[in-house]
Amino acid sequence: MLTNIRKISVEWGDCDPAGIVFYPRYFEWFNACTAALFAAAGISSHALHDTWGLAGIPMVDTRAKFFIPATFEEELTVESVLLEFRRSSFDIRHRMLKNGKLAVECFETRVWTVRDPSNPSRLQSLAVPAEVIARFAGA
Repeated sequence: MLTNIRKISVEWGDCDPAGIVFYPRYFEWFNACTAALFAAAGISSHALHDTWGLAGIPMVDTRAKFFIPATFEEELTVESVLLEFRRSSFDIRHRMLKNGKLAVECFETRVWTVRDPSNPSRLQSLAVPAEVIARFAGA
């Protein structure tokens, strides 16, 4: 499966009064890493919407384990991989490394969604297209 690597520099505004990264920032970074993983597979955010009519890929489950804190001016490396596709959902793992050591590990489950044709204010899941799955498998 395709793995994407992304570097993150911890900025002053990422930190709480104790001088460590404020935990919601990690989830913002992981969301951006998911977009970068799709881009590495050749699927831009525009393509998700324009090609497949996607409303989005919302998270329905997320969890993280924090092992090592990060502080201002440190560089972090995030390894993102799509672990498994199911009919309309998929799992992603992000491993954030600090100086080569695991600092945070995050798991996401997301759902391939479109607007409900009978009620456009609602979303409905749709099967992940075979072409998308193939791009992550390297086919």
